[in-house]
Amino acid sequence: MSQFLRHFLLAVQFFTRIPITGRLAEWVGYSPDMLRASAAHFPGIGWVVGAITAGIYLLLLALLPTTTFTPLVAAALSTVAGVLLTGAFHEDGLADVADGLGGSAERDRALEIMKDSRVGAFGAVALVLAFASKLALLALLGSVEVTLPAEEGAAVLFDGWLVATALFSAHVVSRGLPLLLIYALPHVGDTASSKSKPLADHITPAALLTGFVWCFGALALSAYALSAINLIVACSFSAIALLWMGRLFTRRLQGFTGDCLGATQQVCEIAFYLGLAISL
Repeated sequence: MSQFLRHFLLAVQFFTRIPITGRLAEWVGYSPDMLRASAAHFPGIGWVVGAITAGIYLLLLALLPTTTFTPLVAAALSTVAGVLLTGAFHEDGLADVADGLGGSAERDRALEIMKDSRVGAFGAVALVLAFASKLALLALLGSVEVTLPAEEGAAVLFDGWLVATALFSAHVVSRGLPLLLIYALPHVGDTASSKSKPLADHITPAALLTGFVWCFGALALSAYALSAINLIVACSFSAIALLWMGRLFTRRLQGFTGDCLGATQQVCEIAFYLGLAISL
């Protein structure tokens, strides 16, 4: 349990802006092997980010005046909170992948472009479309009217818990599925300077199992607010997005980079919201 907690806190330290400092950081420690093992806790980071963004969404619904635009405002500000919490780590990967794959059809040149910290036209467009898709889908989910049974007053209300549950489960699932890319594809690019260097080796089956235990736990909690059909359809859309991204990286890059993992998380998150909206 001590090792489990240390690996989880190391993942929190690496993938969020939550400070792990002082005596706690000394206790956690660091080594390349530990950082590699922390990959199993990517979905655990989704628990943290998803819970905080969902809580902020519900808080904003309670504080803001109830209008047609309230779900959109709450979705936008909770998304901002998520970006600040992670330091736009995954969004940066999405922009780099869009620039690389959009900027050149040649593998080596695409990888070179992806290393450039500057955001190009393809990256900017990808970010705009990603944020627009997230906000539109979350606003749509937030505007779904739920009618209570007659014995409870037959009231019609906006179900904030629907979006809160979607945020929580999507953040977890979208961080669990990219683990399959690490398991199935080779790491490509300059591992000496890559931010995914600790992930360059294939993830172990035990670590992969740990990651999916995080996912199954989140889905079990989400079942209190969403039906099994809702969750199955949403997860299926995310899985289809994963397969599409994996095929794209295999065809264009013959493997994955850290940016590819971030881009996949973003696409799988959006696909989860889309699947959930369709299932409703």
